Amino acid sequence: MLKGSCLCGGVTYEVHSELGPIIMCHCSKCRKATGTAFATNTPINTADLKLVTGENLLSEFESSPNVFRVFCKNCGSPLYSRRAITPEVIRLRIGTLDSAIDDKPTANVFVASKAEWYEIADDLPQYAERP
Repeated sequence: MLKGSCLCGGVTYEVHSELGPIIMCHCSKCRKATGTAFATNTPINTADLKLVTGENLLSEFESSPNVFRVFCKNCGSPLYSRRAITPEVIRLRIGTLDSAIDDKPTANVFVASKAEWYEIADDLPQYAERP
């Protein structure tokens, strides 16, 4: 089991499964949502995420049709995203984990729209869009 939380600590959660592949997404929407060059995400089964505290602090924004970004409305921490067409899977924001993990990122996606000021300096596969 892994534990995580938002910046203010109002939302805490547990992940009761292994993490999926860790992907660094460079799309403009992830950059806007995080305020950084990319978002680092992993897919997990929705049923494997247990909200421990702060469910009432969750809010979501539909960033594109049927794609919802879920965040803490108190501190603004992005926690995960969900897609209406795949309700069984969410994309957890790795930066909100409090537990240490051994998993490492596996790829960079949407590099065709990456920030022009950011140079990808790892040797991971790069995909223009989502493979």
